[in-house]
Amino acid sequence: MQKDIDIINNQITLENNQNSIVKNMLIASSIFGVLMILPFSGIEFFEKAFALSFISMWLFISSLVIAWMFRGRAKKLQSLISGESLLANWELDIDMKKQYVDYFFVQEKEKNFAIFTVISIMFILIFGIFILIIDDGKLFMFGAMISFILFIALFAFGMPHYYRYSNLKGDGKVLIGKKYAYINGYFHNWDFPLSGLSNVKIMKKPFNGIRIVYYYTDRTLKHSEELFIPANENIDLEKLKGKLETT
Repeated sequence: MQKDIDIINNQITLENNQNSIVKNMLIASSIFGVLMILPFSGIEFFEKAFALSFISMWLFISSLVIAWMFRGRAKKLQSLISGESLLANWELDIDMKKQYVDYFFVQEKEKNFAIFTVISIMFILIFGIFILIIDDGKLFMFGAMISFILFIALFAFGMPHYYRYSNLKGDGKVLIGKKYAYINGYFHNWDFPLSGLSNVKIMKKPFNGIRIVYYYTDRTLKHSEELFIPANENIDLEKLKGKLETT
């Protein structure tokens, strides 16, 4: 078993991008830690700057929490790179990556448009009621409503283009594990409480590949994430599907 893992590890050349996030957060926590104590250091320029100390304290704690979270993710991704929890791996060629990026772009654009439509209707109804009721400030309320809608539109219609650009720059590597997956630079995991796989399906259209749907639960209840992954013709997707469904 160890020999097989060593062989896989020698074949996979992938930098663990989660480690860089951990390092950056630790550097940030060090900076905020220094800023937190500066008002008490006796330096005249920072004397009595207690607001700086308070804000830095929360940013210090937040940076440490994020570093701790991504440290766990880094270990999980490393288990894929080493082959310890790896089920299959392949690399997307130029055509496969373009198919993946284009399909992901369309899916994100449609999903974001639906969310934007619902939120916009809610804002129009809520602000519309206030505009009709109040005597003064109607123009201000209308301006605030338009500003909120434009701000949401910026994210709703801008993020798919950002993801498209980011995915086109991805490394094209695909690593599928028992409870984790690394796809073109993005790491996914479904091993935390109240999460898991809900569906695994082999795709034939718009490209040959595998569709993995996993769910997770947070303070806003249950959510699901769909992964559409192109695959080489020589990958035994039926075997992979069986392994995923039995883990």
